[in-house]
Amino acid sequence: MARPRRAAVVGKPIAHSLSPVIHNAGYAAAGLAGWSYTRIECAESELPGLVAGLGPEWAGLSVTMPGKEAALAVADAASAVAVAVGAANTLVRRPDGSWYADNTDVTGMVEVLAGAGVRPGARVTVLGAGGTARAALAAAARLDARTVTVVARRAAAVDGLRPVADAVGVPVRGADWADAAAHLVADVVVSTVPKGAADPLADAVTWRPETVLFDALYDPWPTPLATAAAAAGCRIVSGLDLLLAQALGQFAQFTGVPAPRDAMAAALAAARRG
Repeated sequence: MARPRRAAVVGKPIAHSLSPVIHNAGYAAAGLAGWSYTRIECAESELPGLVAGLGPEWAGLSVTMPGKEAALAVADAASAVAVAVGAANTLVRRPDGSWYADNTDVTGMVEVLAGAGVRPGARVTVLGAGGTARAALAAAARLDARTVTVVARRAAAVDGLRPVADAVGVPVRGADWADAAAHLVADVVVSTVPKGAADPLADAVTWRPETVLFDALYDPWPTPLATAAAAAGCRIVSGLDLLLAQALGQFAQFTGVPAPRDAMAAALAAARRG
């Protein structure tokens, strides 16, 4: 019998997460008997204690909001991208028991945006200035964006992103939330704000069909922003697309075997239909 191995997604709130559906389907498809993946409700302040108490059967953690900065802080080592972004969504248990932090949100965003047709030289607008916005800056840098405009309610929040922009090498300018609609005519719009925050913008924008909208939400879906952009002919990328893309990288790091993409994608699609 295979030795039990465990992984989980941690955050608060966490009951809505579909990560267990994706990862457990991957374990089954890859023949990883004894592997299981669950949810753990965990606030940012609770993460260090949680990680310290995990036994040797734990292979890794997927970290969602609000714990991504704390995940980087508890790690013994980290990838260059996680350090540059200042946040980690992945904690991997190494054979010596230490923890390694990575940020597969960045590689996931690059994959889904490139798949939607984003090419070098794009003008990018990011709504929000939190942890997911940090990953969006790194993704924009990897996609050779020409400019990135960050639209936020507080100028101080944009200033907090400037060290990230400098670290990844992408030019950033700030814009006030009151002017958000005027900045959604970019080549790429990445919405990282909480549920409902961008809803008033949906009908305030004269959408360009050439725009790619990536809305990091997936519950509820579609958002009013995505509905309005799709009606104008824009290409749409959802939080579900990112959820799958970033999970594939985590799966490989946790297990040491390639992620069975088709099986994991099918399980996610079935969960949304059901």
